[in-house]
Amino acid sequence: MPEKCESKTDEELASLSLKDQDFFYCLLSRYEDRLLRYLSRAFFFSREDAEDVLQETFLKIYKNLNGFDPSLKFSSWAYRIAHNESVSFLRKHNPKIFNTYNEEDLEKISSDIDLEKEMEKKHSAERAREIIQSLKENYREALILKFLEDKSYEEISDIIKKPVGTVATLISRAKKQFKKISLEKYGGNS
Repeated sequence: MPEKCESKTDEELASLSLKDQDFFYCLLSRYEDRLLRYLSRAFFFSREDAEDVLQETFLKIYKNLNGFDPSLKFSSWAYRIAHNESVSFLRKHNPKIFNTYNEEDLEKISSDIDLEKEMEKKHSAERAREIIQSLKENYREALILKFLEDKSYEEISDIIKKPVGTVATLISRAKKQFKKISLEKYGGNS
């Protein structure tokens, strides 16, 4: 990333992108991997489908930079556009589903939900993958945004366009459903 970008906030880069396209490339390089990972995890897109959605996401971001409010977080705005593009893509296509979680990611979720105490460590990641895949989409997305993308409740609220209280409820219910499925399917035994 060029030096002129490193010292700038996302919000500053978004504003500067309106005058100089080079600054948009700074945003693109900051968010490309993050958004690609999010799309793959939250929507089970294949690499190819995630890249297609990502391309559409960046086109939308660029086209709508004039409408971005720099007093808000750029990351929430970008994730929201990625979310919307994903929903549009899913309506149009039947996406290929792949396991896109690595064991470290899955342990982040399972350890926060106390599955580490209920399952042997070597099996918890695989079990967590199966459980995550069985969760409702809104629960799965909320868990991924919170625990894998490290988004705050406010940021998640901006991304999924639900009140913060609803986000808290989604995460709480997702954790309960995760634990319930774990106990039903694996009985908490080794």
